[in-house]
Amino acid sequence: KVKAHLEEKEGKTFDVFTAVEFKTQLVAGTNYFIKVHVGNEEFMHLRVFKSLPHENEQLSLHSYQGSKTKHDELAYF
Repeated sequence: KVKAHLEEKEGKTFDVFTAVEFKTQLVAGTNYFIKVHVGNEEFMHLRVFKSLPHENEQLSLHSYQGSKTKHDELAYF
């Protein structure tokens, strides 16, 4: 659901966009930290926020980190 938003921010399209790992953090909603394979040996770490159900908002791409590898630890950021 956040692929198009990331592509817009990066100014490119991703032929491969596969989540390979994730962690969650409960806040006033949920932060999802997701390691995404975006092709070749390149990975990105995404921070996606999901609001509480009663707020009825879309998932939002809060921030991201590029130039990651398969072996980079997925950490909170």
